[in-house]
Amino acid sequence: MADLFDTGEGPKDTPRPLADALRPRKLSEVIGQAQVIGPDSPLTVMLAAGSLGSVIFWGPPGVGKTTIARLLADETDLHFVQISAIFTGVPELRKVFDAAKHRRKAGQGTLLFVDEIHRFNKAQQDGFLPHMEDGTILLVGATTENPSFELNAALLSRAQVLVLERLDAADLERLAQRAETEFGRSLPLDDAARANLLEMADGDGRALLNLVEQVMAWNVSEPLDSSALAQRLMRRAAQYDKSGDAHYNLISALHKSVRGSDPDAALYWFARMLDAGEDPRYLARRITRMAVEDIGLADPQAQAVCLQSWETFERLGSPEGELAIAQALVYIALSPKSNAVYAAYKGARAAARTTGSLAPPKHILNAPTKLMKEHGYGSGYAYDHDAEDGFSGQDYFPESMGRTVFYVPVERGFERDLTKRLEYFARLRTKRQS
Repeated sequence: MADLFDTGEGPKDTPRPLADALRPRKLSEVIGQAQVIGPDSPLTVMLAAGSLGSVIFWGPPGVGKTTIARLLADETDLHFVQISAIFTGVPELRKVFDAAKHRRKAGQGTLLFVDEIHRFNKAQQDGFLPHMEDGTILLVGATTENPSFELNAALLSRAQVLVLERLDAADLERLAQRAETEFGRSLPLDDAARANLLEMADGDGRALLNLVEQVMAWNVSEPLDSSALAQRLMRRAAQYDKSGDAHYNLISALHKSVRGSDPDAALYWFARMLDAGEDPRYLARRITRMAVEDIGLADPQAQAVCLQSWETFERLGSPEGELAIAQALVYIALSPKSNAVYAAYKGARAAARTTGSLAPPKHILNAPTKLMKEHGYGSGYAYDHDAEDGFSGQDYFPESMGRTVFYVPVERGFERDLTKRLEYFARLRTKRQS
């Protein structure tokens, strides 16, 4: 077995983490990320052409962002410098840039790897631009957040964003096998427990190696099963940030599952968010919004069901009240869908902005004074209750605008009946105006 305590530097008793001991020595040894470093991938093409440009790695933790950056420096004979936006301020950045300038004068370029680059503010991000443009540094940034929201447009225009993905089960298995080779023995787990260990890593290679290191340190006489593994190891918390990308990705998945009338998928994403610590009240609010936006009048009861489930949660509290929200979720997933009112509302808002200050037609204006009556306010107004069928058929839009149709119901659910009502009033309107 290789000596995990031999770093090649310093005293021999300095511990060396397994993740460091297994760090790939060349790009071909990196597990996963074929879309970035595989044949015909962006980095492979750039390296082959000898024209590596600045890049931003966007992906979850533990998928190889730092490792690939180091290997890119090796492949291009650039001096590797690593900083973290969390611990680096303007004075430190100046020193980094000054050192890179001296290096460049001596004939060596610098690959500057910036971890958590999204944590730099706008001014700090702008500070990279002149040094990228004059070739002082080749920037490789790493972020777990969506660069579109977190990085300046100027910086993004000078760097290519490459997406790194969480490791799948096959990738994690290869990584576990590599660790076993390093240790010279197999993990003391049966097949089911081994699969559970890979699941605990949740796509994070570094997390897996940390778990493997813990398991390998146990003194056990026979392979452990899943139950024994669960007693010894806590399941890793899911990657989730209530203000970050994962939050918006999961709520998007939940919303689209409801819109797609799939209650099982909706329940899955609902459970994922709850397990990650999401506030059930936030979910109750979003589910109510789904009823308004995607069901509307196709099932007028859907909104009431959501509001009742929200109120039930407030009375019962967690975890019992979460079942009420789950019931509402299943109800709206199976409800007939319509965005007709949502579309009509947006159309009306757009028309209101376009038409500006057009006045209502005078016949529907109140005339509380003599002067207003003399100017035609209220003149010609037909009181619908006195009209035949309780419908006058008058035009209520501004005179210069003309009648406009915004609401077009769908042929689903209760809106079928509303379609019949609209058609009925359209026939009467034509009759009144003839």
